[in-house]
Amino acid sequence: MKQFKTLLFAAVLIIGSTSFMNAQSKVAHINTQELIEAMPEMKSAKAELEKLAKTYETDIQTMATELQNKVKQYDAEASTKTDEENQKRIEEVGGMEQSIRQYQGQAQHLAKKESELLKPIYEKAKTAIEAVAAAQGFDYVLDSMSGQGVIVASGKDLLA
Repeated sequence: MKQFKTLLFAAVLIIGSTSFMNAQSKVAHINTQELIEAMPEMKSAKAELEKLAKTYETDIQTMATELQNKVKQYDAEASTKTDEENQKRIEEVGGMEQSIRQYQGQAQHLAKKESELLKPIYEKAKTAIEAVAAAQGFDYVLDSMSGQGVIVASGKDLLA
């Protein structure tokens, strides 16, 4: 009888420790930022955003240079022109400044464009993580990216 109790106790310990180990294997981690950076869609989105930003920057610089040249020219010619002509020139310069400000406002929409381009990429990454986690039987997947709340990420990494 004593051997039976010892055997039963050992069996319970083995079953309990196996259950505990199985429970731990249901947690994995992945660095989502690393995953997203590795996606080909992200590379093309970054290239498109950089191209758009460079276009805005070049256009604004061109407009600013044109404005500065007009201001210099008009300042130099101001004494030889009538008050009416000078007033028209001041209004023209003001209109140019206004159009530069409006164009800079359009350039601020770059963040909106970035959001439009990146949203489907983030959704695709999330769907892929969910599919891999389900296929491998993980209940929880933690983001191991720095600053996301994971201190130790020594479990199964789903990036591969």
